[in-house]
Amino acid sequence: MEHPAYGLLRPVTETASVLLCDNPGRMTLDGTNTWVLRGPGSDEMVVVDPGPDDRDEHIERLAALGRITLVLISHRHEDHTGGIDRLVDLTGAVVRAVGSGFQRGMGGPLVDGEVIDAAGLRITVMATPGHTADSLSFLLDDAVLTADTVLGRGTTVIDKEDGALGDYLESLRRLRGLGHRTVLPGHGPDLDDLVAVADAYLAHRHDRLDQIRGALRDLGDDATARSVVEHVYTDVDEKLWDVAEWSVQAQLDYLRR
Repeated sequence: MEHPAYGLLRPVTETASVLLCDNPGRMTLDGTNTWVLRGPGSDEMVVVDPGPDDRDEHIERLAALGRITLVLISHRHEDHTGGIDRLVDLTGAVVRAVGSGFQRGMGGPLVDGEVIDAAGLRITVMATPGHTADSLSFLLDDAVLTADTVLGRGTTVIDKEDGALGDYLESLRRLRGLGHRTVLPGHGPDLDDLVAVADAYLAHRHDRLDQIRGALRDLGDDATARSVVEHVYTDVDEKLWDVAEWSVQAQLDYLRR
Protein backbone atom coordinates (compact mmCIF):
# COMPACT_ATOMS: atom_id res chain seq x y z
CA MET A 1 0.00 0.00 0.00
CA GLU A 2 1.07 3.56 -0.66
CA HIS A 3 0.06 6.91 0.79
CA PRO A 4 -2.73 7.98 0.78
CA ALA A 5 -4.68 4.86 1.80
CA TYR A 6 -7.89 5.74 3.63
CA GLY A 7 -9.42 3.24 6.00
CA LEU A 8 -6.54 0.75 5.75
CA LEU A 9 -3.81 0.15 8.29
CA ARG A 10 -0.65 0.71 6.24
CA PRO A 11 2.60 -0.76 7.60
CA VAL A 12 5.55 1.64 7.28
CA THR A 13 8.29 0.18 9.50
CA GLU A 14 8.58 -3.05 11.50
CA THR A 15 6.91 -1.35 14.47
CA ALA A 16 4.86 1.53 13.03
CA SER A 17 1.74 1.53 10.88
CA VAL A 18 -0.54 4.38 9.92
CA LEU A 19 -4.31 4.73 9.66
CA LEU A 20 -5.02 7.80 7.56
CA CYS A 21 -8.10 9.76 8.60
CA ASP A 22 -10.39 10.89 5.81
CA ASN A 23 -10.24 14.59 6.75
CA PRO A 24 -8.29 16.18 3.89
CA GLY A 25 -8.06 19.95 3.78
CA ARG A 26 -5.91 23.00 3.32
CA MET A 27 -4.25 22.55 6.71
CA THR A 28 -4.41 18.75 6.99
CA LEU A 29 -3.12 17.83 3.50
CA ASP A 30 -4.47 14.32 2.75
CA GLY A 31 -5.71 13.99 6.34
CA THR A 32 -4.41 13.30 9.83
CA ASN A 33 -2.02 10.38 10.22
CA THR A 34 -2.96 8.24 13.23
CA TRP A 35 0.09 6.14 14.06
CA VAL A 36 -0.24 2.65 15.54
CA LEU A 37 2.89 1.31 17.25
CA ARG A 38 3.52 -2.29 18.29
CA GLY A 39 6.70 -4.22 19.03
CA PRO A 40 7.30 -7.74 17.67
CA GLY A 41 5.22 -10.30 19.54
CA SER A 42 3.30 -7.76 21.61
CA ASP A 43 -0.48 -8.02 21.93
CA GLU A 44 -0.72 -4.34 22.92
CA MET A 45 -0.69 -1.20 20.80
CA VAL A 46 0.18 2.44 21.32
CA VAL A 47 -1.72 5.03 19.30
CA VAL A 48 -0.30 8.45 18.52
CA ASP A 49 -2.94 11.10 17.73
CA PRO A 50 -6.42 9.56 17.32
CA GLY A 51 -7.64 12.30 14.97
CA PRO A 52 -10.63 14.69 14.97
CA ASP A 53 -13.97 14.30 16.75
CA ASP A 54 -16.18 14.21 13.65
CA ARG A 55 -14.86 10.97 12.14
CA ASP A 56 -16.45 8.22 14.26
CA GLU A 57 -15.79 5.65 11.54
CA HIS A 58 -12.05 6.36 11.83
CA ILE A 59 -12.08 5.97 15.62
CA GLU A 60 -14.15 2.79 15.48
CA ARG A 61 -11.86 1.30 12.85
CA LEU A 62 -8.89 2.21 15.05
CA ALA A 63 -10.44 0.64 18.16
CA ALA A 64 -11.15 -2.57 16.23
CA LEU A 65 -7.47 -3.13 15.48
CA GLY A 66 -6.83 -4.75 18.85
CA ARG A 67 -5.76 -3.98 22.40
CA ILE A 68 -4.91 -0.27 22.61
CA THR A 69 -3.51 0.47 26.08
CA LEU A 70 -1.90 3.88 25.60
CA VAL A 71 -2.59 6.98 23.50
CA LEU A 72 0.08 9.66 23.07
CA ILE A 73 -0.80 13.18 21.95
CA SER A 74 1.71 15.17 19.91
CA HIS A 75 0.12 18.62 20.32
CA ARG A 76 -3.14 20.37 21.07
CA HIS A 77 -4.70 20.86 17.61
CA GLU A 78 -8.19 19.40 17.22
CA ASP A 79 -7.39 17.38 14.10
CA HIS A 80 -5.07 15.32 16.33
CA THR A 81 -6.95 15.36 19.65
CA GLY A 82 -10.69 15.58 18.96
CA GLY A 83 -11.26 11.82 18.92
CA ILE A 84 -9.69 11.17 22.34
CA ASP A 85 -12.86 10.61 24.34
CA ARG A 86 -14.51 8.39 21.74
CA LEU A 87 -11.41 6.20 21.59
CA VAL A 88 -11.19 6.02 25.39
CA ASP A 89 -14.87 5.02 25.54
CA LEU A 90 -14.19 2.14 23.16
CA THR A 91 -10.84 0.96 24.53
CA GLY A 92 -10.32 2.26 28.07
CA ALA A 93 -6.83 3.41 27.04
CA VAL A 94 -4.76 5.82 29.11
CA VAL A 95 -4.12 9.11 27.28
CA ARG A 96 -0.96 11.11 27.91
CA ALA A 97 -0.11 14.61 26.67
CA VAL A 98 1.74 17.73 27.76
CA GLY A 99 -1.44 19.58 28.72
CA SER A 100 -3.72 18.22 31.41
CA GLY A 101 -6.78 18.97 29.30
CA PHE A 102 -6.00 16.01 27.04
CA GLN A 103 -4.97 13.47 29.68
CA ARG A 104 -7.23 10.56 30.55
CA GLY A 105 -6.45 7.99 33.22
CA MET A 106 -3.48 8.01 35.56
CA GLY A 107 -0.56 8.24 33.14
CA GLY A 108 0.48 11.80 33.97
CA PRO A 109 1.92 14.48 31.69
CA LEU A 110 4.54 13.73 29.07
CA VAL A 111 8.00 15.09 29.84
CA ASP A 112 10.90 15.86 27.50
CA GLY A 113 13.44 13.02 27.58
CA GLU A 114 11.08 10.53 29.19
CA VAL A 115 11.35 6.94 27.97
CA ILE A 116 8.08 5.02 27.76
CA ASP A 117 8.08 1.22 27.78
CA ALA A 118 4.85 0.07 26.15
CA ALA A 119 3.66 -2.47 23.58
CA GLY A 120 7.11 -4.05 23.45
CA LEU A 121 8.73 -0.74 22.50
CA ARG A 122 10.88 1.98 24.03
CA ILE A 123 9.49 5.36 22.98
CA THR A 124 11.46 8.49 23.85
CA VAL A 125 9.54 11.75 24.27
CA MET A 126 11.19 14.75 22.64
CA ALA A 127 9.95 18.32 23.07
CA THR A 128 9.94 20.02 19.66
CA PRO A 129 8.10 23.32 20.22
CA GLY A 130 7.61 25.91 17.52
CA HIS A 131 4.60 24.80 15.51
CA THR A 132 2.83 25.03 18.87
CA ALA A 133 4.31 25.50 22.34
CA ASP A 134 3.33 21.94 23.35
CA SER A 135 4.57 20.11 20.24
CA LEU A 136 6.27 16.76 20.83
CA SER A 137 8.03 14.20 18.68
CA PHE A 138 8.34 10.51 19.58
CA LEU A 139 11.54 8.63 18.91
CA LEU A 140 11.66 4.92 18.06
CA ASP A 141 14.75 2.82 17.35
CA ASP A 142 14.51 3.32 13.60
CA ALA A 143 12.15 6.25 13.11
CA VAL A 144 10.78 9.44 14.61
CA LEU A 145 7.17 10.58 14.71
CA THR A 146 7.36 14.31 14.01
CA ALA A 147 3.64 15.25 14.07
CA ASP A 148 3.32 18.73 12.52
CA THR A 149 6.92 19.79 13.17
CA VAL A 150 7.99 18.04 9.97
CA LEU A 151 5.33 17.17 7.40
CA GLY A 152 5.37 14.64 4.60
CA ARG A 153 5.23 17.45 2.07
CA GLY A 154 5.12 21.23 2.13
CA THR A 155 6.16 23.29 5.13
CA THR A 156 4.88 23.77 8.66
CA VAL A 157 2.79 26.74 9.79
CA ILE A 158 3.80 28.52 12.99
CA ASP A 159 0.67 28.72 15.13
CA LYS A 160 -0.47 32.30 15.66
CA GLU A 161 -1.44 31.71 19.30
CA ASP A 162 1.63 30.12 20.84
CA GLY A 163 4.02 29.13 18.05
CA ALA A 164 7.51 30.66 17.87
CA LEU A 165 10.00 30.60 15.04
CA GLY A 166 13.07 30.62 17.28
CA ASP A 167 11.81 27.53 19.09
CA TYR A 168 10.92 25.92 15.78
CA LEU A 169 14.39 26.40 14.29
CA GLU A 170 15.96 24.91 17.42
CA SER A 171 13.56 21.95 17.24
CA LEU A 172 14.58 21.31 13.64
CA ARG A 173 18.24 21.35 14.67
CA ARG A 174 17.52 18.90 17.51
CA LEU A 175 15.70 16.56 15.14
CA ARG A 176 18.53 16.74 12.64
CA GLY A 177 20.90 15.65 15.38
CA LEU A 178 19.07 12.32 15.62
CA GLY A 179 20.68 11.23 12.37
CA HIS A 180 19.36 9.32 9.38
CA ARG A 181 15.99 7.95 10.44
CA THR A 182 12.61 7.42 8.82
CA VAL A 183 10.24 10.36 9.30
CA LEU A 184 6.68 9.50 10.34
CA PRO A 185 4.79 12.82 10.04
CA GLY A 186 1.42 14.00 11.30
CA HIS A 187 0.26 14.72 7.74
CA GLY A 188 1.48 13.54 4.36
CA PRO A 189 3.61 10.54 3.34
CA ASP A 190 6.44 9.09 5.39
CA LEU A 191 9.95 10.15 4.36
CA ASP A 192 13.23 8.24 4.18
CA ASP A 193 15.83 10.55 5.72
CA LEU A 194 15.35 12.90 8.66
CA VAL A 195 18.69 14.64 8.08
CA ALA A 196 17.85 15.54 4.48
CA VAL A 197 14.36 16.73 5.41
CA ALA A 198 15.56 18.82 8.37
CA ASP A 199 18.27 20.40 6.21
CA ALA A 200 15.68 21.31 3.58
CA TYR A 201 13.34 22.76 6.21
CA LEU A 202 16.12 24.84 7.78
CA ALA A 203 17.28 26.11 4.38
CA HIS A 204 13.72 27.06 3.46
CA ARG A 205 13.20 28.97 6.71
CA HIS A 206 16.47 30.87 6.32
CA ASP A 207 15.62 31.69 2.69
CA ARG A 208 12.26 33.06 3.84
CA LEU A 209 13.94 35.11 6.56
CA ASP A 210 16.24 36.62 3.94
CA GLN A 211 13.19 37.44 1.83
CA ILE A 212 11.49 39.07 4.83
CA ARG A 213 14.59 41.17 5.48
CA GLY A 214 14.51 42.28 1.84
CA ALA A 215 10.81 43.11 2.08
CA LEU A 216 11.42 45.25 5.16
CA ARG A 217 14.11 47.16 3.29
CA ASP A 218 11.60 47.84 0.51
CA LEU A 219 8.47 48.40 2.64
CA GLY A 220 9.95 49.87 5.81
CA ASP A 221 10.74 48.34 9.19
CA ASP A 222 7.15 48.79 10.42
CA ALA A 223 5.57 46.87 7.53
CA THR A 224 2.59 44.68 8.44
CA ALA A 225 2.59 40.92 8.04
CA ARG A 226 -0.03 41.19 5.30
CA SER A 227 1.99 43.63 3.24
CA VAL A 228 5.03 41.37 3.56
CA VAL A 229 3.00 38.34 2.44
CA GLU A 230 1.83 40.19 -0.66
CA HIS A 231 5.43 41.24 -1.36
CA VAL A 232 7.18 37.91 -0.72
CA TYR A 233 4.69 35.07 -1.22
CA THR A 234 4.08 35.63 -4.92
CA ASP A 235 4.98 31.95 -5.48
CA VAL A 236 2.16 30.79 -3.19
CA ASP A 237 -1.54 30.43 -4.07
CA GLU A 238 -3.42 33.50 -2.76
CA LYS A 239 -5.88 31.14 -1.06
CA LEU A 240 -3.03 30.31 1.35
CA TRP A 241 -2.03 33.89 2.10
CA ASP A 242 -4.12 34.09 5.27
CA VAL A 243 -2.25 31.09 6.66
CA ALA A 244 1.08 32.39 5.33
CA GLU A 245 0.41 35.56 7.31
CA TRP A 246 0.73 33.55 10.54
CA SER A 247 4.21 32.40 9.58
CA VAL A 248 5.23 35.85 8.39
CA GLN A 249 4.14 37.36 11.69
CA ALA A 250 6.25 34.73 13.46
CA GLN A 251 9.21 35.66 11.27
CA LEU A 252 8.71 39.37 11.91
CA ASP A 253 8.54 38.72 15.67
CA TYR A 254 11.74 36.69 15.40
CA LEU A 255 13.62 39.38 13.46
CA ARG A 256 12.33 42.28 15.55
CA ARG A 257 13.44 40.60 18.78
